[in-house]
Amino acid sequence: MELNEILAQRKEKLNSFEATSGAYPNVDFPDYQDIASVIKEFQEGRKVVLSGRIMAKRVHGKVIFADLRDMSGRIQLYVKADSIGQEKFKGFDNLDIADIIQAKGELFKTHTGEPTVKVEDFRLLAKSLRPLPEKWHGLKDVELRYRQRYLDLIANEEVKKVFLMRARIIKAIRDYLDSRGFIEVETPMMHSIAGGAAGRPFKTFHNEYAMDLYLRIAPELYLKRLIVGGLDRVYEINRSFRNEGVSTRHNPEFTMLEVYQAYANYKDMMRLTEELIVHVTRAVLGKEEFVYQDKAVKLSPPWQERSFADMVKDKFGILPSDDASTMLRKIQDKGFAQDKDKLTRSQVNKIIEDVLEHDIAATPTFVTDYFTNLCPLAKAKRGNPLISERFELYIAGIEIGNAYTELNNPLEQRRRFEEEIKELEPLEQKKVDEDYIIALEHGMPPTGGLGIGIDRLCMLLTNQPSIRDVILFPLLRPEG
Repeated sequence: MELNEILAQRKEKLNSFEATSGAYPNVDFPDYQDIASVIKEFQEGRKVVLSGRIMAKRVHGKVIFADLRDMSGRIQLYVKADSIGQEKFKGFDNLDIADIIQAKGELFKTHTGEPTVKVEDFRLLAKSLRPLPEKWHGLKDVELRYRQRYLDLIANEEVKKVFLMRARIIKAIRDYLDSRGFIEVETPMMHSIAGGAAGRPFKTFHNEYAMDLYLRIAPELYLKRLIVGGLDRVYEINRSFRNEGVSTRHNPEFTMLEVYQAYANYKDMMRLTEELIVHVTRAVLGKEEFVYQDKAVKLSPPWQERSFADMVKDKFGILPSDDASTMLRKIQDKGFAQDKDKLTRSQVNKIIEDVLEHDIAATPTFVTDYFTNLCPLAKAKRGNPLISERFELYIAGIEIGNAYTELNNPLEQRRRFEEEIKELEPLEQKKVDEDYIIALEHGMPPTGGLGIGIDRLCMLLTNQPSIRDVILFPLLRPEG
């Protein structure tokens, strides 16, 4: 049947329900129960009132079996003409797949042991005027799945499980940090200066103050202001935005965890990272091992460490003292970035990291010893000013986290900002964040900072190949 015919047919049914009991009634739910709890606490003969979406319907003469589903689960409905009455039976028979109803009845189990509701009455709560895709057996078109996520959630039970798992992951993160004395805070999402990370921002304009603003690329500088203010342990589960490319690991709008702890350094952040990710994995998977895209991952600490400085020296001959042009020439000598004439150090670093990702095992790995000139917000290593106290965490070859011993010297921070600005492209130009420098001049204690990509962590723990599979509404190209 063509879609237009289906729409016309369902509108006729809508008119029929409107003429009798209504198709979108106002209803109270004083005794609302979810399906999973009813099944868990099953009692033969118990009276229940359940609400949900019709996902299947099987008519056998004067008996109808149907599947009712809500977020928590599914239960079978049994509708018999002799019990419910001919008029109600006809009304139930008139229901379509995806209609949302309230059903009242008595619990029993079929001869196969399946929990079932013998329906004594029902009410249509919302008429579905459009059919579910592909006869509700699964939405296959990937682009359509992302664009119409509501259909994806209805049609693909596994997709719903992914997002329920995501919610559990975020709860487990909060539980861990709250139990260790960290407080959750909220910092601005609109910044007058785009700072705290390397990235091209989205720009907007505030009419009342006649000022340019940027959607934040990171909350780091505001969170460290709170450390200055005496909030020694803070974290934010934040939405950040970068006006850059889209890939299986990048979405312009993404979710990050950032954690800052006074009187700590990057080694303390390593221990916190291990404990946090092990805690979250145990909480959601019940174990410390999982498989990501055919790669076996074991989280049992201690995790391995590898030196970025050693890796780039071995692979490219690059030294911490090299400038951007020297780095670019050396990676081009190895066959990479042949189409580039000039790149900043951060852009060269991005190419290097993309190459090195393939050399990192599935085992959780802290990559340390990043060059100081690539880390404007990190303290230099004791005894070696060319290397910073920083690590990036890789699991199954995916970068998951980034941490520093935070730079708390305001004079050095100003110098680093000014050096960074010199290298920026015209579209990325920005000013020194004077207010942040003033905050540092009031004294920031030694601090460890950590950022973890929540979307990527969710990819790992739900075994999803793309970041779009763990973001409910990823950014897509316009249709047409």
